Amino acid sequence: MIESGLRELAAALAARRISSVELTTLFLDRIGRLNPDINAFVTVDPEKSLKMAAAADARIAAGAAGPLTGVPIAQKDIFCAEGWTTTCGSRMLANFVSPYDATVIRKMHGEAGLVSLGKTNMDEFAMGSSNETSFFGPVKNPWDRTRVPGGSSGGSAAAVAAHLAPAATGTDTGGSIRQPAALCNLTGLKPTYGVVSRYGMIAFASSLDQAGPMARSAEDCALLLNAMAGFDPRDSTSLERPAEDYTSDLDKPLAGLRIGLPREFFAGSGCAPGVMAAVQEAIREYERLGASAVEVSLPNSHLSVPAYYVIAPAEASSNLSRFDGVRYGHRAADYGSLDEMYARTRAEGFGAEVKRRILIGTYVLSHGYYDAYYLQAQRIRRLIADDFAAAFRSCDVILGPTSPSTAFRLGEKAADPVQMYLSDIYTIAVNLAGLPGMSIPCGFADGLPVGLQLIGNYFAETRLLNVAHRYQQATGWHRQAPAGVA
Repeated sequence: MIESGLRELAAALAARRISSVELTTLFLDRIGRLNPDINAFVTVDPEKSLKMAAAADARIAAGAAGPLTGVPIAQKDIFCAEGWTTTCGSRMLANFVSPYDATVIRKMHGEAGLVSLGKTNMDEFAMGSSNETSFFGPVKNPWDRTRVPGGSSGGSAAAVAAHLAPAATGTDTGGSIRQPAALCNLTGLKPTYGVVSRYGMIAFASSLDQAGPMARSAEDCALLLNAMAGFDPRDSTSLERPAEDYTSDLDKPLAGLRIGLPREFFAGSGCAPGVMAAVQEAIREYERLGASAVEVSLPNSHLSVPAYYVIAPAEASSNLSRFDGVRYGHRAADYGSLDEMYARTRAEGFGAEVKRRILIGTYVLSHGYYDAYYLQAQRIRRLIADDFAAAFRSCDVILGPTSPSTAFRLGEKAADPVQMYLSDIYTIAVNLAGLPGMSIPCGFADGLPVGLQLIGNYFAETRLLNVAHRYQQATGWHRQAPAGVA
């Protein structure tokens, strides 16, 4: 049962072959046994989870269940959930209990009837590519516990990879769903900016953050996106558009599909040979499925990392100013004045990477540097979006590696922030342009998972999921599991 996809679990619940309470208990028992080694969850509350499961069973018995009612799921600890500790991986919020539900939580639990297994570990305030910046310690990759799971949604990725949960939520600001999905052999989708509400999702960089699903298959991600997506008047960036069924075209044939291969992703030497070999074999598989490959260009993609690391820290420095020790969160115990209280609270509450980005963001927004850094980065952002628009005039989807390497060792890049930032070299441009992107498993290099990135035009989630699903029907990479978790 722990290896089943969401559709199979929902069918078993609907047919009364298992109850939601029994299924939830099964996963909670696994979390209790395996999580101490992996550190994927930071908060587990069996009493709350089983109460939700009992309510789901009642809905099923009353004939009022939805497609996913009673199915357990893990929630990234960036989403506020009423009555649950919501830490964002930081000492600053280590004891914060949310008084309300984020829209994603409300839609998935209150409306769809999914059952929360707990809150997953993450890089502090979503700032990181390895899940090593968390106040609660690093998450270990279930494929090799000496290696990182990716970040910032590393806890969600590790939980699903280790079969501690059948699926999880994540957020993606510069690759934080796709990169950990690649490193843990999962399917992860970052929707078009504005498709999923950001209300109640603790902000890192407001013009880049987007929530999305993480699971083992494209079909599971489509089912979850059905539950997550939709207009929300409480989020000013939420887009009001007709509802979609993201499962509707999963089985559509790929004959005639034009796959764009950016020369900038394939011509350089930054990608590990084993990763590139797996991606090239995936291209050949798509050609066997009826697709054709065309070369496209993203000439400004090399500027995505520097532009991102101006824009994202600038927005973070503004968003994180609210954590001052006055209203909620950590407050320093000893101080002699209000200014000293602010300074000590923030010095104690934030970790090194968060402080680094706040300082960078404050600097690039300061008088005399705004035009040279922030304004210039926004101009580059427009050029990057224009590059994608030009590429999509000659292709339907864009394909390439998700990450330049497989999972690196814990601590390997901790002392070199720039090398850590380059882990997201293939994913960041998608966020800057606001496009949908996803990562799917496409093989292994030296025994570690490799992720294939698919990028679509605006609101092309249904098409992306179709392209991913057809590949997964023809291959079995997404069904591979780490040793010792089955």
